[in-house]
Amino acid sequence: MTSDRRTLLADAALDVLADEGMRGLTHRAVDRKAALPPGTTSAYFRTRAALLTGLVTRLVQRDQTELRTMAEELPPLRTAEELVDGMVALTRQRLTGEGRRRSLARYACTIESVRDAELREILVPRENPGREAVRTFLAAHGATDVENRTHTLLTCIDGLVFDRLVSGGEVRREALEGLVAAALRQAPGGSASPAA
Repeated sequence: MTSDRRTLLADAALDVLADEGMRGLTHRAVDRKAALPPGTTSAYFRTRAALLTGLVTRLVQRDQTELRTMAEELPPLRTAEELVDGMVALTRQRLTGEGRRRSLARYACTIESVRDAELREILVPRENPGREAVRTFLAAHGATDVENRTHTLLTCIDGLVFDRLVSGGEVRREALEGLVAAALRQAPGGSASPAA
């Protein structure tokens, strides 16, 4: 029961953060969002730091579940077009509906983690089937320094999602095609050049 209540409160805290920003994230606001009596959130998360830690832990858990599900639904990536299709699906999911709300919370927590080592550690990119699919694709297509290229490609996609979250619209397919092409580009002599 305790873990269910903590999960409910962490999800409510995510909603408060998405709706009201970091300043609006209070124990009382989470109580209201969860439709629970005043004081409930502080009984489970005594401090604001504990509330943020619980929120970020839950956010990462939900993100990992989303990425696992998406990877399971995709066929093995054979072509650059298939990889771009997967990235289009991911960016759309991160920019619409519940995914957009989680993106708002994620970026607010990322900024907060600059001053909080514990949050930063929780937010470190985790292994997941989606990341592994990108890594496998790049290796199968002759990219060198696959680990760095995977990280750069996924970081650039994250940046595009952030840009569209702030300015509106969706990530253009052409932008994703350019990122994949850069990740696969070879330098003269056959060795891969650094991804842009």
